[in-house]
Amino acid sequence: MLVWGSAAGRRRARQVGALLAIAALPAMAQDAPSQIRAEIQRLQRSLKDQPLAMQGMPSANSDTERDLKSALDALDAGHLYVGLETLLRVEDFLQGARFAAERGAEIKKGGMPAFQATWDKQSLELTAFHREFQAASWSHAPAAVRALAEAAATRVTPLLEGGLGFATATGPQDGVFYLGEAQGEAQFARLCARLPLRRKGAPLPLRSLLPELESLQAKTNAAYQPPRSVELHPRFIALNSTLKMAQELDAAQLYAGALYEYLEATRHYGMLAMAPLADAGKAALKKDMAAARQKLDTAKDDNSVALIFLERAEAQTAHPDGSPASADEWRSARVIVDQVLPAYFAARKPASPLRQVAGNTVNITLVRWPYT
Repeated sequence: MLVWGSAAGRRRARQVGALLAIAALPAMAQDAPSQIRAEIQRLQRSLKDQPLAMQGMPSANSDTERDLKSALDALDAGHLYVGLETLLRVEDFLQGARFAAERGAEIKKGGMPAFQATWDKQSLELTAFHREFQAASWSHAPAAVRALAEAAATRVTPLLEGGLGFATATGPQDGVFYLGEAQGEAQFARLCARLPLRRKGAPLPLRSLLPELESLQAKTNAAYQPPRSVELHPRFIALNSTLKMAQELDAAQLYAGALYEYLEATRHYGMLAMAPLADAGKAALKKDMAAARQKLDTAKDDNSVALIFLERAEAQTAHPDGSPASADEWRSARVIVDQVLPAYFAARKPASPLRQVAGNTVNITLVRWPYT
């Protein structure tokens, strides 16, 4: 449920409610790609009817329009999971921007009491969402859809709490965006839970990834040395935040989401050292991607989580508009084939024993903004 204050906002809430009701129709009325396409088109209409105007972000509207077009292009290319991933990013940002635009002035005027009242209502609504999400059945869904939904649902509470933290520390208007982001993540998770998709073949054997996560964290810590730690600081931030997310999902026994985030962290780690590809390397990569595609397409198991990343590699190296792929896109695709896909197939096997540490240990907790 969305919370809106003005009359226009209430009208918008009714419209959104009607659209969500459409998204909940039985599979015979609307298949999964059509549901995803309908949500993307709804957001496109929203941008057309009410363009974003964000202080300090003059390109916010055009960037969001571009991302939505990319999501549609992915669906048209048969990359359903890339389309879903892109939709998730837009849902998060756009809901945050909309909520800030519609409630920011009111909350700024009303101060912390106004923010707290809004936060309390949001908290109740999102608590209800978590109960609804926990009751969702994933028995027939592809593991990829479950993974994306679990990752989105797990970000809801940290965003809600982060909004309260910013409001308390720097001003109530500074926390409003994050309340909207929390709504966007919840809305995306609901969409995933309603998609009429059925997995292919035997289910993915889900388990804790704690051994793999501890190993990757140790390698990340060892790699964080100058000059690379300075030159690639944003990449290290992305890597550590993704590892943090994977660890939280694993601790909550949301193992599909944990696997997805672990593989994304593996990709970030691989990008630290992957060299640019020459023309011969690009040609070889194309052949390797084709072989990987054949392996996944002919498998009798649910390998949809791996397919998320292979689709991404395919999309990165063959743009729908014919524009050339960037050097980083080629590098990312190479990392996916060489490191992410092998990590996925290793994760399908039983876990290795955890390494035992001799002597006394000390636990250190680092406090930081979630997922940064």
